[in-house]
Amino acid sequence: MRRLPLSWVLACALVSPAALAQPAQPLTMERIMADPDWIGAPVEGAWWRWDGQAAYYTLKREGSSVRETWQQPLAGGASARVEDGARADLDAQNPITDATGTRMAFLRNGDLFVRDLRTGALTQVTRTEAPEAQPQWSTTGGLVWRAGNDWFGWDAQRGTTQLASLKAEDDPAKPPKDDDLRDRQLRMIETLRVERDRRDGLRTQNETWRRSDATRAPGPVFLGKDVTIAGSALSPAGDRLIVATTAKSGDEGREGKMPRYVTESGYEEFEDVRTRVGRNDPLPHTLWLVDVASGQARELKTDTLPGIGTDPLADLPRSAGKDALKGNRPVRLELDGRGGGGGAIRWSDDGRSVALSIHSVDNKDRWLATVDLAGATLQNRDRLTDAAWINWDFNEFGWLPDNRTLWFLSETSGYSHLYLNDGGRSRALTSGQWEVSSPVMSRDGSRFFFLCNQQWPGRYEVCSASGGTVSELTKTGGIEDFALSPDETRLLLRTSSSYTPPQLAVADVAGGEVRVLTDTRTAEFKAHDWLQPEYVQIPSKHGAGTVWGKFYAPENYEPGRKYPVVLFVHGAGYLQNVSDRYPNYFREQMFHNLLVQQGYIVLDLDFRASAGYGRDWRTAIYRQMGHPELEDYLDGIDWLVDHHQADRDRVGIYGGSYGGFMTFMALFREPGVFKAGAALRPVTDWSQYNHAYTANILNTPDIDPEAYLKSSPMEYADRLQDNLLIAHGMIDDNVFYKDSVMMAQRLIELRKDKWELASYPLERHAYQHPASWYDQYRRIYELFERTLK
Repeated sequence: MRRLPLSWVLACALVSPAALAQPAQPLTMERIMADPDWIGAPVEGAWWRWDGQAAYYTLKREGSSVRETWQQPLAGGASARVEDGARADLDAQNPITDATGTRMAFLRNGDLFVRDLRTGALTQVTRTEAPEAQPQWSTTGGLVWRAGNDWFGWDAQRGTTQLASLKAEDDPAKPPKDDDLRDRQLRMIETLRVERDRRDGLRTQNETWRRSDATRAPGPVFLGKDVTIAGSALSPAGDRLIVATTAKSGDEGREGKMPRYVTESGYEEFEDVRTRVGRNDPLPHTLWLVDVASGQARELKTDTLPGIGTDPLADLPRSAGKDALKGNRPVRLELDGRGGGGGAIRWSDDGRSVALSIHSVDNKDRWLATVDLAGATLQNRDRLTDAAWINWDFNEFGWLPDNRTLWFLSETSGYSHLYLNDGGRSRALTSGQWEVSSPVMSRDGSRFFFLCNQQWPGRYEVCSASGGTVSELTKTGGIEDFALSPDETRLLLRTSSSYTPPQLAVADVAGGEVRVLTDTRTAEFKAHDWLQPEYVQIPSKHGAGTVWGKFYAPENYEPGRKYPVVLFVHGAGYLQNVSDRYPNYFREQMFHNLLVQQGYIVLDLDFRASAGYGRDWRTAIYRQMGHPELEDYLDGIDWLVDHHQADRDRVGIYGGSYGGFMTFMALFREPGVFKAGAALRPVTDWSQYNHAYTANILNTPDIDPEAYLKSSPMEYADRLQDNLLIAHGMIDDNVFYKDSVMMAQRLIELRKDKWELASYPLERHAYQHPASWYDQYRRIYELFERTLK
């Protein structure tokens, strides 16, 4: 087939006989890969104004990285940008409402505010340089919150008081270790002995006065100089703390050094980057129950957690010639990364109960445990165990208003669903082969609101559950997220579709129409008659059931013609791209329009390990990354050949990150099937990637070398016979540029040809610069034109 001149394709209107039924507007590579401002900024965070009469949302300013706040009246009318002078009266996202529903508290710019929902009066509680965190309503009707490792309280009568202070230091009153020389000095020199006794007596008296004087703040809680405070959560009553610490001497592994060649200084510079998988596990947490008044800290031992002493990986170390784990498995709380309790520690509203979400460091178990506050012991409420790994999503939990029943998400059925536990057996509130995500409980605890994908895995609505009844509240699909109004009668939504970035919408909780309130797209973008993807179900020949995909093709096929095929592989591994939402890969979607105009057909799959399809789909790649996913793409080729006039001898594949890894696996493990592939920012050997992601799926290289061998493109590189493009940002701090350099050297040593490496000196993992996007996709297009036409 005659190829069109590349310069014509990239700079001029694209029209071909196969595209007569396709968009009439010209598409150019320069336009597709330009700064996304030409599309129009998506609505980002959205939240209610206190009175429910308007909503706020943020938009990126055109030509800038600045985010501006806009206000949208819910009765209709135009949005207006919030002027700088009006920002002091803004509400903020994720407010917490008190039990009466009359006040809400929120954090804005690191400070804490309270809004009276009856009058609209706004009270600024803090005005500090240090950011506040973890606000919650106290049992006295005020607030408690954290700043650093200190905890504070506020109410309208007393103002702000310090409630607790945690210090990773030894208690000055702690007796020193035995020392013969010290004892001799004190015995022989009376003056030293007298001074010591007076100093100790003064400290003891001051501490006695502090504890008996209600006007004084409690003394510091000393946890010892050998620990680092990882997180804490104070009871709403202000009397107890749950604290997580790590050993200060813990070895977190050797960091990498990433060179930067194009710099403002003109000199080469180096940047510290993460450790590699298995270069030391994440530091385990020790858990403490602290009595604020006395300063006493008691360790919460994990012995009571079922299965804590059983090593699920015991067979792997033995086969690798290593000793199995002895004693209890180490554990961690999934904290928020800023020294807070985050979502891992939840106190009941009355302050009498606390629950913890505890994960084994190997991530094979998650325990929801409460604490016997008198005995300082953990009491298991629910154990989720998985021979592969516990999902990093679907771990939300909390208390019902009765202060004794826990609600939580769990994949125990194979899909994420809502459960309740009042101390006995857990019972399900929802069920089925679909997922619950982003749950929000009504104030009275009688109802839950959440995102659901009941109709098909890629269609997201807002649902609710009350008792045993699940109701679908929206009927549009494409719901990104939602916020419940202060009076709990309406939903503020962000909704999107294939070619519409997230927009602001509103709906009644009682059901009915979803009213879209904004359209931030540009006139130029809306003028294109974009090719709508077809959502398809591809039967698996490898026991996987159905593989969902997005298919791009001409509306009318030329009789007798066979079409070259481009397969797209999304990144992240655990990510969903086949949905009716606006795609993460919006540039790639436009590129697929261009490819169809040039006579290709394109298939984008949610291969096994993608999100949205339940536990078994997610864990199908355990200890064998790149194998089930490749089977899914081979099935996709068969389906295209059988049903869509695809040419089996002209198939290309491309993708970034995990998609780049899969491109390697496709070309290396099935030589000849894929005539060309573009591996963008690819993983070439999983031993180079991070611990949090990789160790879940492949364990660690020292105990499971077989999984790493089976999952490494480097091990299959000798089979390359087809055309390969590798493209990588040189300051990528996620998948290191080193990965592609290693693969380049491997291919050089193997004497391979028909491959090239394109390097981008100023790009990280997510490219930022239009010139780089253009250059990379120009190369991909040239590759496919050269090898598939």
